[in-house]
Amino acid sequence: MSATLDLAKQLIARRSITPDDNGCQQLIAERLSALGFSIQLYPFNDVSNLWAEIGESGPLFVFAGHTDVVPPGPLEEWSYDPFTPTEQDEFLYGRGSADMKSSLAAMITATEKFLREDSLNFRLGFLITSDEEGQAINGTRKVIETFNSENKKIDYCLVGEPSSTEKLGDTIKVGRRGSLSCKLKIIGIKGHVAYPQLASNPIHNALPALAELTNAEWDSGNDSFPPTSFQISNIHAGVGANNVIPDTMEVDFNLRYSTELDAETIKTRVQSILDKDEFEYEINWHLSGEPFLTSAPELIDLVASSVAEETGIDPERTTSGGTSDGRFISPAGAQVVEFGPCNATIHKINERIRISDIDLLANVYESVLQRMVQLSK
Repeated sequence: MSATLDLAKQLIARRSITPDDNGCQQLIAERLSALGFSIQLYPFNDVSNLWAEIGESGPLFVFAGHTDVVPPGPLEEWSYDPFTPTEQDEFLYGRGSADMKSSLAAMITATEKFLREDSLNFRLGFLITSDEEGQAINGTRKVIETFNSENKKIDYCLVGEPSSTEKLGDTIKVGRRGSLSCKLKIIGIKGHVAYPQLASNPIHNALPALAELTNAEWDSGNDSFPPTSFQISNIHAGVGANNVIPDTMEVDFNLRYSTELDAETIKTRVQSILDKDEFEYEINWHLSGEPFLTSAPELIDLVASSVAEETGIDPERTTSGGTSDGRFISPAGAQVVEFGPCNATIHKINERIRISDIDLLANVYESVLQRMVQLSK
């Protein structure tokens, strides 16, 4: 068994359902401390955050990731226990195998090998949180806020999120769309359906506005981002009876938006549409993160070259997919690129990673570190 596979299995075996780290960071800290890394813990409420750093001078390059995983769902639907890492038919099964404990293992073993064989001429850090899959409030976001107050600046950051699609190495992420969610409550007056004149139906009142929001063209996107997407995810109204006009309707919707927009512009536009029909409503917004884009070529070219060297694939550079903790790291001035395993099974029953990809991933990360030596000269 390779060192990377062994470490990945140790991490998967720890039931670290967000935001519980369940000892993963302790294991990581022990491995990094043995290499000479200084270790600093940043606990915020029930979230564990680990910062490890080595090197005296030069730019600060950081591996970033998370130890928390999403709940496994119905255990009876899994072919194997989700927290008993299982090798079967060329795959390693287990919750977190692809998202993203194999990446963490590959980062660590790549670093171990690199420090044995190469001279460090830059500063190397690890930023690991247990709050990426959950609220993402007390994790990387809070650590970066602390770094900002301490004037600690990350120059380059490689996030180990599962970026690949069909084959390891086919995709790297050079940015992400912004994510703005809304919980909208439309307020009416309850009544009998036979006497609508004595009631005010919040569903009827809001339908024109919801249709306009759904059909709106928010922007046309740009060379790096697709057009902004508006999606309603939940609607609830009524008491379950077919003869009662409800007094409220609740609607959840989300916008994934490009760098052509910002959160405040979206909020203003949404509320102007809602105000047209003069119904009463309450609105609560949650900003997961503004869009970010790494436009400088240094880290993108470095990672892409490492991927091509080890996999034989020239990766596509995209901003597709959901959010990641890169949204907190990039605004502080870092160049951020994401590269990791195939994402076809993340958050699903029988999450898995191809076993051969685990060592290949470590090879790519080691190549990145070797290229950082050249970049830092």
